[in-house]
Amino acid sequence: MQKVITISRQYGSGGREIGQKLAERLGVPFYDNELITRAARESGFAESAFETAEDKATNSLLYSIAMGVSAYGSHDFSGASLSIGDRIFLAQSDVIRKVADEGPCVIVGRCADYVLKERENVINLFIRAGLDFRIKRAVEEYQIPVAKAGETVQKNDKRRANYYNYHTCEKWDNLNNYDFVIRSDIAGIDQSVKTILTFLGEI
Repeated sequence: MQKVITISRQYGSGGREIGQKLAERLGVPFYDNELITRAARESGFAESAFETAEDKATNSLLYSIAMGVSAYGSHDFSGASLSIGDRIFLAQSDVIRKVADEGPCVIVGRCADYVLKERENVINLFIRAGLDFRIKRAVEEYQIPVAKAGETVQKNDKRRANYYNYHTCEKWDNLNNYDFVIRSDIAGIDQSVKTILTFLGEI
């Protein structure tokens, strides 16, 4: 298997767990928060700057809509004109390209599907699930209070969508952008992994 797998996922769908198990079954590196650590080390930005990037992109998106420009529509990419948030995104994108150059791997989030869109050896997955399933996982897996779980799930989905839309000028939840989409609430986490492996021709 010489493919780089990217995983986009709805909050609470189990996408990260699926990615971890998929990487283990394939015997390839798994990247999620590891990308933040590496990007911070190589760029000189603090890890906390990467961790809050989604919130800052949300604010930038609102500004961009108001001004009628796309994420990088008014930038010359010289560096000086880029915002901190944009430079953080570009630093993170450089790391994504580097880990993809190093060989087969599984990358979760970070707009990796868009960053690597020109490459032929990339398979882009999207993990989704019903709201009730995701609320339950938010409570059980992330210890989100029951009273706030629904709001938290929807808020995080919105943050991910805004971050993706701002940096790529594409729709995060446009399923036509992905090679394979699976409902983890119907298949279950382990069966989702097996189904993806079958799709990849690994079973």
